[in-house]
Amino acid sequence: MFKSLFGRGQAAAGPALPAIRNVTLGRTLMLDTLAWRRFGDEIKFPLDRDTLVITAQGLVALNEGGWVHRFYTDDHIMFQAVSNDREGQDVTDLTVFAPWDSRYPGGALERSNWRRRMSARSFTAPGLPEYQRLWFGDEAPEQEPVTFWEDLHDDRDGVPDRRIFQTCMLFGRELSSEGRELLLAIEQEPEGDAVSHEVMIGVPLEAGEFRA
Repeated sequence: MFKSLFGRGQAAAGPALPAIRNVTLGRTLMLDTLAWRRFGDEIKFPLDRDTLVITAQGLVALNEGGWVHRFYTDDHIMFQAVSNDREGQDVTDLTVFAPWDSRYPGGALERSNWRRRMSARSFTAPGLPEYQRLWFGDEAPEQEPVTFWEDLHDDRDGVPDRRIFQTCMLFGRELSSEGRELLLAIEQEPEGDAVSHEVMIGVPLEAGEFRA
């Protein structure tokens, strides 16, 4: 997915937000639900509709030169595209994620425990099977999560409306018919707001499995 997201990235430059495969803030995204429904009860991905109205857009500048483009609905469904350029002409990865769990840690101990869970070879949560660490492989018993700033936009003027510093790790599990389900574990630190711990479940998408 992200390949490498080390350190605190800088705010994106540019006068306006890009549209990625016609997806941008204010547009409606149509998904081919067979991308996940074909797995039946085997999959935990909870999205139950094919239409996403994009009401916010996020942009992450990666330290190694790539970009992460995120598109959100009011109920926090996230469509994500990773590209080699800010304009999204060279997209290398497409996914859609839905929230599974969100909690506010009670203090330093809970944050430390969450960090250990994100660093482990595998991740489990109530109601979910076991997912294996995808970033960096699962050879090492522990691996430091990646960190980055995300600039979030409520309109298309290119000026961030808010920023969130994130620490996260990507996990996954194999499904039948060469499918894969993803789990993104995140610690979010919005500027001027409370820290939260998020679990999102996702599925990879092909270019022909959505339109806007």
